[in-house]
This record gives sequence, structure tokens and C-alpha cells, in this order.
Amino acid sequence: PPPPPPPLLRKPGPPPPPLPPSPLLLLPTCSSSSAAMSDLDAHIETLKQCKIIPEDEVKTLCEKAKEILMEEQNVHHVAIPATVVGDIHGQFYDLLELFDVGGQVPSVNYVFMGDFVDRGYYSVETFLLLLALKVRYPKRVTLIRGNHESRQITQVYGFYDECLRKYGSVNVWRYCTEIFDYLSLSSLIENKIFCVHGGLSPSINTLDQIRVIDRKQEVPHDGAMCDLMWSDPEDIDGWGLSPRGAGYLFGGDVVAQFNSTNAVELIARAHQLVMEGYKHMFNDTLVTVWSAPNYCYRCGNVAAILELDEHLTKNFKIFEAAPQEARGVPAKKPAPDYFL
Repeated sequence: PPPPPPPLLRKPGPPPPPLPPSPLLLLPTCSSSSAAMSDLDAHIETLKQCKIIPEDEVKTLCEKAKEILMEEQNVHHVAIPATVVGDIHGQFYDLLELFDVGGQVPSVNYVFMGDFVDRGYYSVETFLLLLALKVRYPKRVTLIRGNHESRQITQVYGFYDECLRKYGSVNVWRYCTEIFDYLSLSSLIENKIFCVHGGLSPSINTLDQIRVIDRKQEVPHDGAMCDLMWSDPEDIDGWGLSPRGAGYLFGGDVVAQFNSTNAVELIARAHQLVMEGYKHMFNDTLVTVWSAPNYCYRCGNVAAILELDEHLTKNFKIFEAAPQEARGVPAKKPAPDYFL
């Protein structure tokens, strides 16, 4: 048979135009990053007026916060100078008063020791403002988990109902309670001052034992993680049963041993109402800081924050509740308080 004909030779044409880049592969530019910061600044200004931000923006804020928080350790290291803050409990206008007394973020490096929500009228605005400040200035705001940063507790003491009332669904409550699981369990200021919401645990002798806890979960009913958020100091020897039904009571000998083992000078904690705003115990080796003045709008207490300068010198600033004319009128009173 005859040989097949030679293949047709064609001159190479121009190369095809390049494919447009996939939007998934585009890296954020300076302009998109600055736009995000501008949006965040706008949200902060809205929240500072005690106004809520849209639900989809809450979801975005929580996603950004999760990226930051998941990189922080269970014992989050903080540099001095710093200011330590106790319970806030949704008392939004008193939080603004706190910033007026202690200084604004980012001028001040704040360590908040938990219980941002429940009991007060404005848990939504309070927590979202603190979260927005954390995302905007991650090195200047530390958020530690308290026993009220819990799905179970917030369904009883107000935050769940407030989210439902202000947004018409429980989605914002779900976004926020998921963030609770990522909050640090404690912080260590300049390796000398240990900050925790509640107190110590018989399961914990060293800070390294806190560092290995899997914190990304709902607060357990018992165990080390539970104790850090629920325990209280008491004038006893050793350990005692807590009347709260969770955590333990612990004495000055327990504090002395913990501080010595971990080369810590002071334990700063919150969790208990103190009428004078702060209270030293055990020869100044532990201090309770309470930052919700006139707690539940009826207790008549003052509040305090603890300032630590570059030499770790302690200065307590006392403040009272925001004046009545500075407060908004809540849409609805929260459920009655059964336990203070």
C-alpha cells in the first residue's frame, strides 16, 4: 500500500491568552486589608453607642476572632504595663466608665478575666465590643474565659434570651458561644502575676498542666478546667467543698505552694462580688478584682481595676456606676436573679 501522507505542517500561532486568576487564589491586598480595618473601626464606633451590628457582621467578626484566639495558649503571656479587669456582666455603660477611668484601647493593654455576659441589660453589646477590640488590637486586649462564658449558664442568666430578643434568632448566641470555647483559660503577666477567672484546682500544681488542657469545649462540670473558672479562696487550710456546687474552696497554704512552684508573686482573679472593688488575701499573695459597679443595678458596690506599671507596681483605680443620665433604657428587664 502507498505510504501515508505526511502530516500537515502549520505555522505556530500566537499563544492563547492567560486565564484570569481564580478569586480563591487572590491574596489580600493592602487596600482590602485597610478596608477590613475600616469596617472594623465602624463596627467599634457603632457598638460604643450601644447599638448592635448586623447578624452577618457578627458571624464575620467571630470568624476573625477565632483565627486570633486559636493561636493563643491556655496560659497567655502578657507584657507590662497592663491593666487587669474583673467581671463585667453585661453592664455596658459601666464598661464605658471603666475605659474613661482606665484609658482607651489601644493606649492601654487590658487583661479581662471573664464573665463578660449575663445579668446586665447589654451582654450582646458588651461582648461584641470587647471582641471587636480584640480583633482590631489583638496584642492590646486579652480575654480570659469565665464560668458564665458557657452555653449552659447563658441559657439561664440572660445572654441567650437577650440574643433571641435583639436578633430574632439564636444564631448570634451560637456564634458567640463557639468563640467562648477558644478563649484562654488564664494569663501570665511578665511571668510574675497569674490571672484566672475563679481560682486553683487540686488537679493542677504547675502552669504546664494548664497549658496541656484541651480548652476547645463547653465548660465541664468538674475537673481542672472547671475548677479554674469556679473555685474561690477561703480562710481554710487545704481544700474544701464549694457551696457553688462546682470548683473548690482553697486556702492560703495552697496559694503559697502554687506561687512557689511556679515562681509567681501574685494570683489575680475575679468571680466574687467585692463591695470595695478589690480584696487582698493571704498576705497579698492573691487579690480579687471586681469591675461591675452597683452589680445587678442594685448591690451598691464600687468597682476596681488593677494597673501594673513597668516595674509591676500595683495601683487600684476605684470607680462607681455610670451616672443615670448616661445610660440607655433597656428594651426589657432580664429574668429575675436567683443567685448573686
